[in-house]
Amino acid sequence: MTLDELVTQLRAAYGSALRSVVLYGSAAAGGGEHVVKKSDYNVLVIADNVPLDRLKELSAVTRAWRDAGNHPPMTFTLREWQQSSDIFAMEYSDILERNKLLFGESPFEGIAVQRSDLRLQVEREAMGVLLRLRGGVLLAGSDAGEQLKLMSASLSTLMVVFRGVLRLAGRKPPHGYAEIAREVASLANVDAAPFQTVALHVHDSATIAKDRTRDVLGAYLNGMEGVATYVSSLPNS
Repeated sequence: MTLDELVTQLRAAYGSALRSVVLYGSAAAGGGEHVVKKSDYNVLVIADNVPLDRLKELSAVTRAWRDAGNHPPMTFTLREWQQSSDIFAMEYSDILERNKLLFGESPFEGIAVQRSDLRLQVEREAMGVLLRLRGGVLLAGSDAGEQLKLMSASLSTLMVVFRGVLRLAGRKPPHGYAEIAREVASLANVDAAPFQTVALHVHDSATIAKDRTRDVLGAYLNGMEGVATYVSSLPNS
């Protein structure tokens, strides 16, 4: 299923209640972050109302979209979208900076993210990434293939956190995972190499050999610990 096909189906299902369809994230940003057939498409849908019958009508479409490697569209009512920037500060920051309107009216007028809200969520999500990594390591054990899957699967979420870290420092996140990792590592005084190594692996630029996986994972975990510690030390306002 293509983006155009998805938008067509959304318009048919929602009719006049559909306000906006927005592509956001790496596919909207350009700069090499989006990898065709590997990176997913992130879509924001805003409608006047989202009743159960309408969601049921879109079930087959959403399954086809998922089968194409994408998450289900993130769906808000208009009122929910206008009132949720405080609890989704990190996601809103990313959407506001990297977006492409696919249908309808721009939903961004009057939407702003407060630094205090962003600070709290970035710390929570940084710790969340770290705890999930530790749990994944426990499950993976010494299986190099599972260790590689763990690092690869965590990278896109980790980079959302890293962009939040840079915004807290007053910096606009650069395009490209390697550049983002380098700037965050400098702020947190950790080694950028493991993050960059995993990014290259995910982008098929330099595959991690299985005999190196344990060392890369150890450095990746240590680096994430350092980033979480750095964020927790930031002032709340």
